[in-house]
Amino acid sequence: MAPRKVKSVTPAKAAARQRPLTRIQKEKQDIILEAALEVFSVHGFRGSTIDQIAEVAGMSKPNLLYYFPKKEEIHRRLIGTLLDTWLAPLREMDERGDPFSEIRSYIRRKLEMARDFPRESRLFANEMLRGAEHVIDMIEVDLKNLVDEKAKILLLWMDQGKLARADPYHLIFSIWATTQHYADFDVQVRAVLGGNRNGEGRFDDAALYLEQLFMHGLSPRPKAAKLPESS
Repeated sequence: MAPRKVKSVTPAKAAARQRPLTRIQKEKQDIILEAALEVFSVHGFRGSTIDQIAEVAGMSKPNLLYYFPKKEEIHRRLIGTLLDTWLAPLREMDERGDPFSEIRSYIRRKLEMARDFPRESRLFANEMLRGAEHVIDMIEVDLKNLVDEKAKILLLWMDQGKLARADPYHLIFSIWATTQHYADFDVQVRAVLGGNRNGEGRFDDAALYLEQLFMHGLSPRPKAAKLPESS
């Protein structure tokens, strides 16, 4: 049997792959990614097709495949960008700041993301529910390293008596869970609140409640005075 021929990559082709995108190419990619975000956030990765994305993007399937040869490539690009955006508020937590101000700001920023990026939140949640198979390396490295770093800051504040003692990892998980709920279950939140409470003001109400909840739970407890020893 004759050996298979391996296609060689010419210097010209290699240079073309590394060449920066033109303005029009960048615009086309952005249109595709926006369309994919809409499709993936509704149908999930497995329920979405290249044809659906091309239709929402308003372009032919061959044209789309020119920019992204595989559905997986579009999905990974979206998730990678989303993870970076999702981690930005946590990165801003500053060891030099007041612990309560830093945590309160973090809660606010996470709720703002729930309000402003509901599709991105659903996309991220769907990926986690599916085992994060496309971004597990990002989760196990980038996300873990950042959470480890901020957990140390929280522990330092606890050691200094500025916060009540608590598991810093589960504290961060709790903030994630309570804030992202307002994006992933927004329909449920609005239906249950009903009437005049289900408008944009629901996010301000949520922020006030969560701040009170976490601030109360993290407030250092006064040490009990020692009773005098009996003679």
